[in-house]
Amino acid sequence: MADMKTRETTGHVVPALRSSSGRHAGRVRRGRGGFGAPGPGELVLRYTLLLVVLAITVLPFLWQVSTSLKGPYEDVFAQTPSFIPLQPTLENYAKVAATIPVWTYALNSLIVAVIVVCGNAIGATLAGFALARLEFRGAKLLLALFLSTLVLPGEVTIISQYLTVRGMGLADTLLGVALPGTIGMLNVLLMRTAFQAIPKEMDEAAVIDGATPWQRLVHLGLPNVRGMLSVITIFAFIGAWDDFLWPLIVLNDPKNFTLTVGLQYLNGTFTANPRLIAAGTMISFLPIVILFASLQRFFFRGVAEGAIKG
Repeated sequence: MADMKTRETTGHVVPALRSSSGRHAGRVRRGRGGFGAPGPGELVLRYTLLLVVLAITVLPFLWQVSTSLKGPYEDVFAQTPSFIPLQPTLENYAKVAATIPVWTYALNSLIVAVIVVCGNAIGATLAGFALARLEFRGAKLLLALFLSTLVLPGEVTIISQYLTVRGMGLADTLLGVALPGTIGMLNVLLMRTAFQAIPKEMDEAAVIDGATPWQRLVHLGLPNVRGMLSVITIFAFIGAWDDFLWPLIVLNDPKNFTLTVGLQYLNGTFTANPRLIAAGTMISFLPIVILFASLQRFFFRGVAEGAIKG
């Protein structure tokens, strides 16, 4: 009888305990799930800010695409213009190629961009590795000089740059356009940060094994900074491809014009066709889209490497 009472008591108590513990666990789960979760007001604020940023950054681009596809009889200056082209056509892109030698200008821009990208990929990598991993006298002073160059805007030194390029006999040449941007100080600092993120123990082990600085760079450094290298590659390409002021100062011969400088001929003295200008803008923007689409996974990996050290 005592055993039966014990079993009955146990049988009633255990389910009660299980049910109460289950309710308690459910409350804990609900509490944990709700802890730190944004409220409705915060969610509305977040999505509102995202929509504002989206409108500021994406809508002008979409508007340019829409304008470049509009037919000659659509009024782009109407008080309430249509966002979607009523008569979509690719004729504007053909007119751009017929108005200016757009492919020659694009090739010139590509040559300049390739020189700048190669210079930054090699020069910034070597300089960043030296500042991060090699010990030499005056390293801190050199780093301070690199940082000081970032304070000055480019317009301050543009006259001295032009005098230097002209003194070297590179005025009105594509090499003269590319030379000042072959090594960017910001890219050097980014590569230095990427090399510093590599654990020192790995570098010390390579030194103990007798690895030379060049071997440490090739076999240890470069495999760990490919993400950051893709970041500076994209930044260098975009900077060289979109540059307008410096090529405008250096170049005189229309045959050597880059694409950004050559597109100014689409804007006539007395008339301007916004459809052709928008089409030319899209032509100049296409290579940047292709480059970023092909390197985007390395780009975001490089951003993460720069944000998280160790």
